[in-house]
Amino acid sequence: MSNPQPALNDSTNNNGQVDGSDTGLRRSLHGLGVMCGIAAGAWLGAAEAPVKLASAGLSPFVISLAMVAGVFVARWTAPAVLKGTTYVFLDLKERPHLMVWAVLAGALWAIANTLTVFAIRDVGLSIAFPLWNTNTLVGLAWGWLFFGELRGAGARNWAKVWGGAAAILAGATLLGLATVHRTSAAGAMNRHAGAGIVAALGAGLLWGTMYVPYRKAYLSGMNPLSLVTIFTVGELGTMSTLAVAFGGGFTPLLHALSVARASLFWLFLGGFCWVVGDLFQQYAAKYIGIGRGIPLANTNQLWGLAWGALVFGELNGQPNMTKLLVGGGTLVIIAGAIAISSALAPEMEQRSWQAATDRECDRYGMDHAHAAAAMRGEDPLAGRNASGRRWDGWILAAAIAIFMALGWFARKPSVPIYYLWIPVLIGLMLVLLFYCGWLLWRRTRFS
Repeated sequence: MSNPQPALNDSTNNNGQVDGSDTGLRRSLHGLGVMCGIAAGAWLGAAEAPVKLASAGLSPFVISLAMVAGVFVARWTAPAVLKGTTYVFLDLKERPHLMVWAVLAGALWAIANTLTVFAIRDVGLSIAFPLWNTNTLVGLAWGWLFFGELRGAGARNWAKVWGGAAAILAGATLLGLATVHRTSAAGAMNRHAGAGIVAALGAGLLWGTMYVPYRKAYLSGMNPLSLVTIFTVGELGTMSTLAVAFGGGFTPLLHALSVARASLFWLFLGGFCWVVGDLFQQYAAKYIGIGRGIPLANTNQLWGLAWGALVFGELNGQPNMTKLLVGGGTLVIIAGAIAISSALAPEMEQRSWQAATDRECDRYGMDHAHAAAAMRGEDPLAGRNASGRRWDGWILAAAIAIFMALGWFARKPSVPIYYLWIPVLIGLMLVLLFYCGWLLWRRTRFS
């Protein structure tokens, strides 16, 4: 029943668990998770660019809802293309309790995203961004507490992971200070600044907690593609409720979306980029844990900076202090990512992961061997979804039709753009997409 991958199967013991002595397998999956985390940062950062093209004059709730709608379309399309809808529903049927956790994770994301709207309004993006990036440290704490991450890892790995996460957060803070220096955004602070800071920290807490259902699902053997399919139900449902509540009702919201018709294509495109990045983030969380995978994905601010500086010219004519802060923040983030990338989970930590998997299987009556196989990158459900693929073509066709229809009404943005850098950045993103996608296919068949 498992995917025929001899290199992975050779490293199991009689209980179907990973033999901790096989460093080759651990290094292989660690490298895969690291590359997925890096690719996640690139695509999550790129999602900011289309949103920038469409955001002028639009309500933050309209922007967020339209982007989440694009996310919904992309999240249902990707699993249909890569594994098939029959596979997804079969996976969900074997672990129905995780559907609740997936919806909860989507709801947490939507609430956190709404909190960022208020944080930006009250204290400005440059101050709010580093505050909600504390989700890295929150995810690290939950990973240690609930799933045995870093337990038995040794002092050196603790220093690499916590030090690397702190470095990425510090680098993000430096980039935020550069934004303050560039735009004098400190003037955006008003009498609601305290509420804005609380909102930003609340967003960080919710986003960091959102990764708990992620890790819970993957230790149970669920495929990331199945999780994100249900995740987006909670995401879209909660975001729609919040948009109606804060937008004055259903009719005004529809009117606002109609007014924003020319911008919806760019928002949907941003949602598509976000989904690609989040899928890589999911695989990173599966294979190297949330303590290592999420900080790597949070390098997205570095890519957002690249788009802002190179494509939109945000640093043109800025003083040397601004450029110094940007350069320093960039180097610190890169150093943090390198430190985390080198923190291979040793045998003792792997045993802690296995203990967490055993607890999940015992609690919900799941097959230990299937869960262990999925964590090795195998596919216990391979070969059981041969029929029912006709729906996948319809889902793909519907997604293409939606993007074509929105593209018909789209208009060229009025934002100044340096087109020379667009193919360079897109080229780098595509290299990461195809290389990491090839790694996932070769080693795990997208398991």
